Amino acid sequence: MIEKIKNLFGVKSVDYSALVKAGAEIIDVRSKGEYAGGHIRGSKNIPVDSLANHISKLNKNKAIITCCASGMRSGVAKTMLKNNGFKEVHNGGSWQSLQNKISKK
Repeated sequence: MIEKIKNLFGVKSVDYSALVKAGAEIIDVRSKGEYAGGHIRGSKNIPVDSLANHISKLNKNKAIITCCASGMRSGVAKTMLKNNGFKEVHNGGSWQSLQNKISKK
C-alpha cells in the first residue's frame, strides 16, 4: 500500500545499497564535530556550509548520496549539487537511517 501511495505522488524508492555497491559516493554534510561523533565508514565529510568550495573536487558523473543528522542539510546539499550540474544525487536523509539501509542487504 505504501509503495502505491509513493508511486501516486511520484516518489521513487531508492536502493541505496545497490547505489553504494555500484560506486556511489556518500557525502556527509554535518559539521566536523558531528561527523567525529559517528559516521558511515567510507563517507566523506564536507559540511554543507563549505560544500560550494569543494564542488570542483567531486565527480559530476558519479552517483552521490548526501546525508546529515535529519535530512534537512542533506536536502540543501542535494539541491546545491543538482544546480551545479551533478547528474545523479540522492538525499539519503539521516546518516544513521542511511547506514541501516545500506547494511540491510
